[in-house]
Amino acid sequence: VQLQASGGGLVQAGGSLSLSCVVSGRSPFSINDMGWHRQAPGKQRELVATITSSGITNYADSVKGRFTISRDNARNTVWLQMNRLEPDDTAVYYCNIDWNPRGGSRRSSWGQGTQVTVSS
Repeated sequence: VQLQASGGGLVQAGGSLSLSCVVSGRSPFSINDMGWHRQAPGKQRELVATITSSGITNYADSVKGRFTISRDNARNTVWLQMNRLEPDDTAVYYCNIDWNPRGGSRRSSWGQGTQVTVSS
């Protein structure tokens, strides 16, 4: 499968951005969990938010109440709505899925990353 993320950019503190990630593939597959991670310069990649196939969400404490993750199972798409952005949210954001090819074992795949920069 391929993951195509988009929607990053430069925004002032307090502003909003929406990220999207579309999953595509030639062979049949099913997606389990979808999520977003981020990596700031000099820091380890960290979990931002996840959503299960049934819509159960999980957020990092640092983004709770500001970010919302959602998905459309029919369109194999996951979004991250980011509100009240802070300079500490500056990072490269990566989408990630946990999925199975038809008849195959569970595996993980990552998108290419999209830069989010929040100016103070």
